[in-house]
Amino acid sequence: MIRGLYTAASGMIAEQRRHDTVTNNIANLNTPGYKGTSSVSRAFPEVLLYAMGGSDPSGSSIGKLNTGVFAEESLLGLMQGDLMETNRSQDMALVSDIAVPGAVFDGSGKFVNADGNVTYQPQAFFTVAMPDGTQRYTRNGSFQTTDDGTLVTSEGLPVLGANGQNIAYDGSWDNVAITTDGLLIDRTTNAPLAGNPQLMLTRVDNPNDLVREGNGLFRYDGEDAGIAQVQAGDRVEIRQGYLERSNVDASQSMVDMMSALRAYEANQKMVQYLDRSLDKSVNEVGKV
Repeated sequence: MIRGLYTAASGMIAEQRRHDTVTNNIANLNTPGYKGTSSVSRAFPEVLLYAMGGSDPSGSSIGKLNTGVFAEESLLGLMQGDLMETNRSQDMALVSDIAVPGAVFDGSGKFVNADGNVTYQPQAFFTVAMPDGTQRYTRNGSFQTTDDGTLVTSEGLPVLGANGQNIAYDGSWDNVAITTDGLLIDRTTNAPLAGNPQLMLTRVDNPNDLVREGNGLFRYDGEDAGIAQVQAGDRVEIRQGYLERSNVDASQSMVDMMSALRAYEANQKMVQYLDRSLDKSVNEVGKV
């Protein structure tokens, strides 16, 4: 009976974390470039039960007993979000559909071959600089400009160019056009700006190597060979005057949230039932 309490309690904790994940997704429905997460739960190792005694001294198998569940991790979904037109020169959206030879990716960006090997679709990101000089990656293209014309994120982090330097233009950004590969040109002359500035787009081969840090930023924790600048032919485009919407499905999120709530309530009622049973066993049955 005590085991039942632990099992039900573990279910409550897992559903609470699932509920928190879904509510965080819903809270970021209107956050440009936000990538939703999904909670993954798994069972504790099962226990194999045997009946002891009888004619068979080794005991006979009864079956498996599940001992609870826990929220193992939150998986990041990097599917392409819809584009929203803003007509702001500093707003940019990435359209990323990087191909891998021999792989046909499903809606979640995953391909499993005949041998069971999994390949994830590479993703492209804008590159920004942190105060300590390290790089972070984002799909939130809602950029701003400082007084000296430097292109920065909404948190004030400078957006990097292909040469690793900040992107800056001391004129009006309404006169700046950005090509699909990130080159900044003058709208009136169609000539590149001084210094041929170009946005640095970073390709991450395995998105599971990214760690979310908040404010739409990701840190890369994989091997050096798995990250590089986007090259020609990678099927990545920049759309100026657009923002990428959050890829969270509001309807499905509401269903998931209600499902987590109902499962939490079911485990809660089971804890209450087991508590009453223990009370009866201790205070009433024990007196007989």
